[in-house]
Amino acid sequence: MPESGPSTPGHIPTEPPRTAPPAPAPAARRAGLLVTLVLGGLTALPPLSMDMYLPALPEVTRALHAPAATVQLTLTACLAGMALGQLVVGPMSDRFGRRRPLLVGMLVYVAATAVCALAPGPELLIAFRLLQGLAGAAGIVIARAVVRDLYDGVEMARFFSTLMLISGAAPIIAPLIGGQILRVTDWRGVFHALTVVGVLLTLVVWKWLGETLPPARRHGGGVGEALRTMRGLLADRVFSGYMLAGGLAFAALFAYISASPFVVQEIYGASPQTFSLLFGVNSVGLVAVGQINGKLLVGRVSLDKVLGFGLAVITLAAGALLLMTSGALGEVGLLPVAAGLFVLMSAMGLAMPNTNAQALMRTPHAAGSASALLGTSSFLVGAVASPLVGIAGEATAVPMAVVQLVCALGAVACFLGLCRPWQPREQGEQREQGGQPRRG
Repeated sequence: MPESGPSTPGHIPTEPPRTAPPAPAPAARRAGLLVTLVLGGLTALPPLSMDMYLPALPEVTRALHAPAATVQLTLTACLAGMALGQLVVGPMSDRFGRRRPLLVGMLVYVAATAVCALAPGPELLIAFRLLQGLAGAAGIVIARAVVRDLYDGVEMARFFSTLMLISGAAPIIAPLIGGQILRVTDWRGVFHALTVVGVLLTLVVWKWLGETLPPARRHGGGVGEALRTMRGLLADRVFSGYMLAGGLAFAALFAYISASPFVVQEIYGASPQTFSLLFGVNSVGLVAVGQINGKLLVGRVSLDKVLGFGLAVITLAAGALLLMTSGALGEVGLLPVAAGLFVLMSAMGLAMPNTNAQALMRTPHAAGSASALLGTSSFLVGAVASPLVGIAGEATAVPMAVVQLVCALGAVACFLGLCRPWQPREQGEQREQGGQPRRG
């Protein structure tokens, strides 16, 4: 596919026109829908890689004769790979464009996932889950960078909420698919299915995703320039505040993702299918609140106010879960705990899109590197949270609730201490009103 040229139906324009007409043409609208679907598929890849596998975790512990903490390291390895991979792919996409690094990453992802299905023991499974994460990072970081290439201000925040609708369908569907796969085959069948998904998404990217970063906007430097760019981003107190707040909120979410299969199935005795249903309901809450954020709140309410409210709800939900799981409220069953998890998950729909949008608004000059730092911080903190929730074994859900509460409190502290939302920003630093799609 050439890297520039006129817009045609079914082809995403590689370099948008410098001026936008008052009303978009039908071909432009089709291209906009197409880029939304493609980027949604790329952002759905991480939850697919994680969540289709979740119902199989107890079976993997039995099949590979490994303790729960070791099997949870397969999640940690994938998450750490996605974190570290973004540090490489993000700057590469600023230098070489978005398309080529993305295609290479997708091909490696497919190969690593296929090997995971054949792993004879936990060590090899952990190793190739790490490689799977390293390669899958390309889809995450480049999808965010493409959004920054095309949109700005309020429109960017709305687009992130739209992506949450598409990618949020993956956590809803993936555990249900994983549970049904386990009815007819073993845990290896989950990785066979993920291999097929990876192949299909690679073909879609190759055929329909054009280049969105023109050569004139690329960085010609090497590793040294990439490191200097990242150092400059980290020196920005407000950017770092949003990055850390988003990363810690994601860690609270991942503590749930990592621990919930054991909490729901082992502690409360639910079946894999019941776990998948509860997980899907929680994901519906996240998607629904994300759409309320994008359709009703963005552009009407300050992004910082919405973000602060979301972090407060996450903190309160985590505190309630700690009280319930520790026995401070007496013996509670699955339903109250599931309700607390539903509230926590739903509030993520206010926190995650707005931390990304607020941070990326400050970095039009290095969207790939900024996206890499945002993703890396989230996945690294999540990778640390994953083994901590299993530190007490499978007998109690208290470690999950403790990790969630500590991460939520840390996110609030970073937001208030570094972003300082009550202080006026310098002109041009915060453009929450009147943002329009970028045109070149």
